[in-house]
Amino acid sequence: MKLAAIDIGSNAARLLIVEVNQDKNGITQFNKLNLIRVPLRLGFDVFEYGVISTERVLMMMQTMKAYSHLLTVYQVDHIIACATSAMRDAGNSAQIIQSIKNETGIEIEIISGELEASIINENHIAELLDKNNSYLYIDVGGGSTELTFFTDGHLVFKKSFDIGTIRLLKNMVSNSKWEEVKDFIKQKTKGYKKIIAIGTGGNINKVFSLSKKKDGKPLPISLLKDYYKELESVSLEERINVYKLRKDRADVIVPALQTYINVMRWAEIEDIYVPKIGLADGLIHHLHDELTAKD
Repeated sequence: MKLAAIDIGSNAARLLIVEVNQDKNGITQFNKLNLIRVPLRLGFDVFEYGVISTERVLMMMQTMKAYSHLLTVYQVDHIIACATSAMRDAGNSAQIIQSIKNETGIEIEIISGELEASIINENHIAELLDKNNSYLYIDVGGGSTELTFFTDGHLVFKKSFDIGTIRLLKNMVSNSKWEEVKDFIKQKTKGYKKIIAIGTGGNINKVFSLSKKKDGKPLPISLLKDYYKELESVSLEERINVYKLRKDRADVIVPALQTYINVMRWAEIEDIYVPKIGLADGLIHHLHDELTAKD
């Protein structure tokens, strides 16, 4: 069975295509066939003007048409498509979603920040880790940051904040909003056993790649601070040329690091694991669980 997930974020849209099989022991295997990312950058319109511009609507439509063709070529059996912070805030999102459905047949659902956090957790990473620790998922996107906290394998809280890399670039996050996040984290994580972070999102994946760490090894907060100081001190052009970053990654990686560092500091976390999963992966698991439940 082939499944596909479309994740329309504030910075980029992703299409993930996966083949699902069962091994000889009956364990479900998810084999990635393709992952395509298009930097639509919807948040640059929405967080400043409240709507998605005609130009970006056209880009989005062309992207969805291309994705539709790929779904056909790969003979995908089932698809799920979701949009997050930018589309939640856009005044014209309903019209865009209807147009895309009419043109491509793809039905896009706008999901809440809390549901976004839940779906990311459907990768079940925390279940595979040491039960002697507590775990805080940190997912930093262009428009929002999702936090989910587990201890002893049980969910303690999930919370979404309107703090994202594009909002930070646009100076649209107030000091009071940061204080709100700080107070929430300190209050909700106090008194638990040692907390380890699980980081998701394109920016923390890029930092992990830059670090040359082996898969499965965590990044210490001290290293994140070093990268933040290093990248923040150079120009956008230097980040692109020296660190080989795409332009649409070079500008948002600094506010992303700022966010990961702040959350880890306030939760007194020393290490962050980067399992290279995100919302699209969670959507695949969510879709598979729904299909399995129906069967």
